Amino acid sequence: MPKYYNRFLENAMHGLSFDILTMLHNLAGFFLPDPAQPLVFSSGLFWVMFIIFLPVYATLRYRRTQLLLFVVAFSLFFFFKSSGWYFLLMVATAWIDWRLAQFIAHSDNALHRKWALLASLAGSLGVLVAFKYTNFFMQTWSALVRGNFQPWDIVAPIGLSFYTFRTVSYVVDVYCQRMEPTRSYLKYLFFLSFFPCLIAGPIVRARDFLPQVKPHIHVSEEQIYGGFLRVMVGVVKKAVVADYLAQYTSIVLGNPVGYSGFEQLMATLGFTMQLYCDFSGYSDMAIGIGSIMGFNLGENFNFPY
Repeated sequence: MPKYYNRFLENAMHGLSFDILTMLHNLAGFFLPDPAQPLVFSSGLFWVMFIIFLPVYATLRYRRTQLLLFVVAFSLFFFFKSSGWYFLLMVATAWIDWRLAQFIAHSDNALHRKWALLASLAGSLGVLVAFKYTNFFMQTWSALVRGNFQPWDIVAPIGLSFYTFRTVSYVVDVYCQRMEPTRSYLKYLFFLSFFPCLIAGPIVRARDFLPQVKPHIHVSEEQIYGGFLRVMVGVVKKAVVADYLAQYTSIVLGNPVGYSGFEQLMATLGFTMQLYCDFSGYSDMAIGIGSIMGFNLGENFNFPY
């Protein structure tokens, strides 16, 4: 009897150690980036994280510095899960644009202010062009000179266009004296990395968003319930309508010669609706999450076509 009992204990301990190692492996994988499966609002993982995020956010809503640090950390982790260490690029460009905006606001020399604006635009748009269009320009040049160009392995960070346009609009607004620059880099990074509109919009102007970052953030019941309703509408648009249409439009448009003109027309109209519901649904979810957190991100996609 002791022999069988010892064997049972050995098997149990072996299984337990295997389960613990598997759990630790999965936990370590959670903190690693996965560009193949970016963290998006329609995923279950995001909502698990958001459910954990909300009580902490509610606890800190009357402590502005701690709140800003917490949301910035969450937003950067959100970005890191989708784009890896590229989040450091956003942190660096945000600091440069924040400093240049400070210089523009406090300089009395018109020429210096203009050069600072051009430097900011060149840096922000240069990064965007480098990631988005390097291969396109190189392929075009290779075709002109009849060369043999192999595309480089350049993967743009998710949301690069959206946060680039936001930082450009901020510096331009400061240059045109439409707003005063924020004195706090943390506050500016909070605006630029705010996760509800980080990777797919809506594109919120700093002069509309930054005044909402108050010492005490009050969230009304109307904002909370309205936000949850907006999120549900967005989920239906994205996860039901857009994803359902995608199953059929990809079949027809992937092999157009195999289908009639009417079927291709229906697939084209379906793709049009799919594209709208995809981006509109994601924007609805972003606006709804922002509302739950007490922020008005404005409207988007009223007249997309």
